[in-house]
Amino acid sequence: MSVSSANDCHFCRDSHRAAAAHHLEGDYALVDAVRRDPRTAPISHKLRSLLSIAEKVRQGGKQVTSEDVARARADGATDLEIHDTVLIAAAFCMYNRYVDGLATWTPTGHDAYDLMGQRMAKQGYVPPNP
Repeated sequence: MSVSSANDCHFCRDSHRAAAAHHLEGDYALVDAVRRDPRTAPISHKLRSLLSIAEKVRQGGKQVTSEDVARARADGATDLEIHDTVLIAAAFCMYNRYVDGLATWTPTGHDAYDLMGQRMAKQGYVPPNP
């Protein structure tokens, strides 16, 4: 959500905001605190370090330094978590541009995104086969 928010991709930002909130039992306040400023949000040092890496990837992959990786490791992140952070941040930069570049219609109301977020938090992106 933080990459999509910084990229101003309404659909990706709001759908993942809702999914994150539903992973936190509906805690939109925490999700919004992270969105406003992950440096001051009440989250773990590990998550803060990973979000810092994601933001640097959003700006450009070469912005991530060995110091950023070392800080994330010192804060408890595994190499797999660092890898996945870089991969997801890079992928969402592409997804954000794809959605916005096609001028895709997206819902505007909170309720539509809340329902989307509930489904994504419980089932992922693909609904189960009937």
